[in-house]
Amino acid sequence: MKDSLDEQIEDIKKLISIVWELREKCPWDKKQTFETLKTLTIEETYELCEEIENLNYLGIKEELGDLLLHILFYAKIGSEKKEFNIGLIAKELTKKLIRRHPHIYKDVKIKSTDQVVTNWEKIKLKEGRSSILSGVPSNLPPILKAYRIQNKVSSVGFDWKKSEDVLKKLDEEILEFKEELNKNNKLNLENEFGDILFSLINLARHFKINPYNALEKSNIKFKERFQYVEKRLKKLNKEIINLDSDEIDFFWRESKKEI
Repeated sequence: MKDSLDEQIEDIKKLISIVWELREKCPWDKKQTFETLKTLTIEETYELCEEIENLNYLGIKEELGDLLLHILFYAKIGSEKKEFNIGLIAKELTKKLIRRHPHIYKDVKIKSTDQVVTNWEKIKLKEGRSSILSGVPSNLPPILKAYRIQNKVSSVGFDWKKSEDVLKKLDEEILEFKEELNKNNKLNLENEFGDILFSLINLARHFKINPYNALEKSNIKFKERFQYVEKRLKKLNKEIINLDSDEIDFFWRESKKEI
């Protein structure tokens, strides 16, 4: 592995020249636009996240390469449109990093990571953002969006002081949901259920749990246990649809012991 910065820079230069050449000569690459690449970029990002969850370093390296390819591709298209290029992207990012880290590049004194985040949000507002929440992408998956919203407002002090208060709020939201159950109003019921989920995500944040990761682990765990039950029933020449609740519970408890 090359550790020298100069060697790494040379590798990046070679990659850029390859991407530029493919854009000019490859029929598929020639046709790509911001719009056609967008969904592919989202897919590559999820593939990277999966490799990170599995802590597969070879996979992480490969998926990072795919994302880097997309970044360079977008830069090339931007250059063709005379809107921006890879150099301008790097230049603007450098300026932003220096501007948003005054505790490194200026004489601002900061003692904790929380202060770094708070100061970061203040700088963003000075840069022209109308709201702290304007930096949260509208098309984020809802769980991640709620998590980011709560992190953002917490960074400027809009938060519960104690985790116990978040638990009380969750109990309050569940009670309101139960009250709506008797009113047969689907819209209100949906709203109250959304409040429960929002409070659950807030609870996770207070206990330093990433709700996205936690839910994905539960998804994986449930899938493995259910597939265990399917295999057991197949060996017994049974079908799950023909089981009563007691039989299902028996095999499910068995799967929890095995997995």
